[in-house]
Amino acid sequence: QVQLEESGGGLVQPGGSLRLSCAASGSIFSIYTMAWYRRAPGNQRELVAFITSDGSINYADSVKGRFTISRDNAKNTVYLQMNSLKPEDTAVYYCNAYLAGIYYWGQGTQVTVSN
Repeated sequence: QVQLEESGGGLVQPGGSLRLSCAASGSIFSIYTMAWYRRAPGNQRELVAFITSDGSINYADSVKGRFTISRDNAKNTVYLQMNSLKPEDTAVYYCNAYLAGIYYWGQGTQVTVSN
């Protein structure tokens, strides 16, 4: 069982930056694949980025070159650094932990990119 808590969302102007954090508890963090998903109003949830237990990383095409996912196993935390934000990045961002076919989700944090 893993509990996930996101933080760091908010309102930012286009071109700005935010860093999301996701603190995990309840299990051995380092063995999980960690990911960020997002759901924009009227859209389906989409995968933004993931990082595996051995550090392999993948990004959605829409965020490549702008977002960076990282993890600190000593702090049981995964991060999403978001730069050059666009209005279309507006969404609720969810932290996800995956292991052996089981997914765990955080409650989500709102990111709004607007003037």
